[in-house]
Formats: sequence, structure tokens, C-alpha cells
Amino acid sequence: MLISVFGGSQSKPGDETYQQAYLLGRLLAQAGHSVMTGGYIGTMEAVSRGAAESGAHVIGVTCDEIERWRPVGANQWVKEERRFPTLRERLFYLIENCDAAIALPGGIGTLAEISEMWSHMQSRAIAIRPLVLIGQGWKDTLNMFIMSFSEFIPQEYRRLVKCAETIEEALALLEADGDEI
Repeated sequence: MLISVFGGSQSKPGDETYQQAYLLGRLLAQAGHSVMTGGYIGTMEAVSRGAAESGAHVIGVTCDEIERWRPVGANQWVKEERRFPTLRERLFYLIENCDAAIALPGGIGTLAEISEMWSHMQSRAIAIRPLVLIGQGWKDTLNMFIMSFSEFIPQEYRRLVKCAETIEEALALLEADGDEI
């Protein structure tokens, strides 16, 4: 499967979040998956590095708008770069062209990626596929959102997103959901 991995750009080599993202990339590669990330720094770099060093194909989805805002290019572990003019096109490519997605801890951009993918699956703009969020932060955020707006989020739409505490749990959910779809 081609797995999109969403995550923050703030992690640096040596950080716990960087190490976890690296491990995720390694384990995805060892399971035979290809990886697609935003292609830049932080957890995107760590996942790309872990996957590439374990033999997986790594696609980095980059865009002109980001590089005008923050002068950085695709990380060195990207084997294939898909470049777009806008952030919007980049985002849609990441969510529309994967077989599944995993979200690591991140900020506003990661939240946007999760929200867009969830919304597109809910409205059937894209086929339903596994979307797994890793970490207590995403679990708390998702639970608060659902609790606060429960009348707007039927159970069938809640089931489109899964939360995992660990990378290993996320991979088990990914494999289980991938078998069902």
C-alpha cells in the first residue's frame, strides 16, 4: 500500500518525536509499504529517512508556496518528488492518492490534513480508507471535538478515524482496516 504520513515540521534529529517518526518509516518499509509525506523537514524527514533506509519507495509532495514561505527543499531521502504550485494542491494530492494515512503529532497543517481527509471520506469525495492518528494529543482532540459537537457527527462518521497510542498499535489498525476495505 501507499501510505501518506502526516506530521509536524518542528521535530529535529534526536527528539523523541523524530525517533518515533523514523521508527514508523522503518516499520512501514519492513511491512512492504511505500511512503508519501509532505517531503520536507521534521517528522516528514524522519519518516522518509526510516523508510528509505529500509528499502521503501519514498514520495515527497512539495509545493512552491511552502518554499516561498520557508526556504527549504525536499529532504534527501525522498526518491520521487511530486511538486505543486499551491499548498491546497499538495494537500489534496496527499489525501487523494494514498491507500491509507497515518498522522503523527503535529500542528495546524497536520490538523488540516486530518480534517480534509476525514471530510472527503465522510462526503464520499474519496473512497473510505484507513486514517489512523497516533498519540494521546490526537485522541484528546478528537474526543473533545466529538463530545462538543456530537449531534453533528453520526457514529458512522466517527468510525472513519481511528486513534492509536503507539506506532505498533497504529500499524495493527492499518493492517486490519486495509484488509476490510
